[in-house]
Amino acid sequence: MKHLISFDELKSDFVKNQSLQVEKYIFIDAFGDQAIEVPKDDIVVLMQFLFEVKQFDFLIDICGVDYPDRALRFDVVYHLLNSITGQRLRIKSQVAENEGVESVIQVWKGADWFEREAFDMFGIKFHGHPNLRKILTHHEFVGHPLRKDYEASRQQSCATSLPIHFDNEPGSPGDVLNPKLLPLNIGPSHPAMHGTLRVMAELDGETIVRANCEIGYLHRCFEKMAETHPYQQVIPYTDRLNYCSAPMNNIGYCKAVERLLEVEIPPKAQAIRIILAELSRIADHIVAVGTGGVDLGALSAFFHLFVFREKIYDIFEKLCGARLTVSLTRIGGIGNEPPEGWYQLILDFCDSMDKEIDEISRLMLDNKIFVKRTMGVTPIKPQEAVAWGYTGPLLRATGMAHDIRKLKPYYGYDQLDFKIPVGTSGDIYDRYLVRIEEMRESVKIVRQICKNIPEGDYTIRDKSIVLPEKKDVYGNIEGLMNHFMLIIKGIKPPQGEVYDATEAANGELGYYLVSDGSAAPYRLKVRPPCFAIYQSFPSIVKGSMIADAIAAVASMNIIAGELDR
Repeated sequence: MKHLISFDELKSDFVKNQSLQVEKYIFIDAFGDQAIEVPKDDIVVLMQFLFEVKQFDFLIDICGVDYPDRALRFDVVYHLLNSITGQRLRIKSQVAENEGVESVIQVWKGADWFEREAFDMFGIKFHGHPNLRKILTHHEFVGHPLRKDYEASRQQSCATSLPIHFDNEPGSPGDVLNPKLLPLNIGPSHPAMHGTLRVMAELDGETIVRANCEIGYLHRCFEKMAETHPYQQVIPYTDRLNYCSAPMNNIGYCKAVERLLEVEIPPKAQAIRIILAELSRIADHIVAVGTGGVDLGALSAFFHLFVFREKIYDIFEKLCGARLTVSLTRIGGIGNEPPEGWYQLILDFCDSMDKEIDEISRLMLDNKIFVKRTMGVTPIKPQEAVAWGYTGPLLRATGMAHDIRKLKPYYGYDQLDFKIPVGTSGDIYDRYLVRIEEMRESVKIVRQICKNIPEGDYTIRDKSIVLPEKKDVYGNIEGLMNHFMLIIKGIKPPQGEVYDATEAANGELGYYLVSDGSAAPYRLKVRPPCFAIYQSFPSIVKGSMIADAIAAVASMNIIAGELDR
């Protein structure tokens, strides 16, 4: 059995480290999460210890929380993961508005964009960060939108664009362009950038000397909207994160709220959620593989695959009436009972999808041109991927079989027979190979569930959480009153906080949820998988051809709704 580190062990080891102010630490164990509040001066030394000695190799996320009535106004929150044991640890530190905290980039280089986001959204300074400037809001934006005193309705437009600029890396001239090199601006209005990304590069011929990303073109401040809406009304907004696999966003959010409420959904609801998640994974991989082929000139694969994505949308439509942004998960279960024949429709789809996966494998993976354009291009090693915060297919393409469905199973994944496909070199070819093989495994999972649907209800029947059925609302006074009270008062989880993660199509999709006991989240932070992945782009494309950079972006499957939120 994998050994999980207890608070007693951590305290004992902390005491041995003379540089830590252990007497000021506060150890919190609630809702199944382990958290430690520490002085800000200890952050870097503590993180180095946890990384080097306790093997918390993943920095999953960094975020801020605003408490304007407090002298130390902000919480800086770090989410860590030990990929061997699956143990998670949350480190929190309080800082005043005019203070800051040391950057942890020296421990995990993947801290780069996460720290910039906390600076952009809250104004929290990270001393020693080499490029602490805005990342999601535009350069003309005034203020910090996730502070509690920033009005949610206050929008600011941008009238100008920034010239080509670069991150201030050691030994780099910063934003100063080299007159001997060719500056190139790609996107956001470019087919390869899908209208939402901007890549800036300096070229020596066709070779990339350095590159930079500008994001935020689809940023709508989802996390701010979540603070101003009741818990159930946040669900439709989650659809628009990764809109290529919307049900996975619904499921991840509802799962986090349910942990805070300390309720377990019925087995039938769990089974339906697995079906929706795995069908969504297939649909998402169809988009990644199909549009990736288009970016490389392979249009036939796109047409083949998108027929099957539409078949998945037909299945969603049968269940809830919507296709792309479905909002069909509910806190407590599922929105409604699946219609008659729904499971058989899915099984029929699985039979046809098996044949399509074989076909697409021949069209792409066995195609000489595709192989030459992808094999050995922009490879990344497992250690580098972990340092950047890679999860999902891109991490597994490096050979690391990391998958939350196996590491910390939920909804009965541990009772299912499926494998975790992995690559060997972490190159573009392996990224597509892993996604195609994952589609096979998802079909296998869906078949097992559809043939063994549990009996029982599709939702819990807690009147303080779930709306009564329409027949009860219209048919009896008790149902009408239950509906009225829940709509007026809303769901009110207890005070506290949780971090909950699921294995989404692009990797770990995490929700950090802080409740103050009211009917709306006090803070909802989304950990989007491709945010950590895309920050590595300038690093991995150095020395590659410009055409390889286009292929690399496609292989990362950057979904801007998830990236920017």
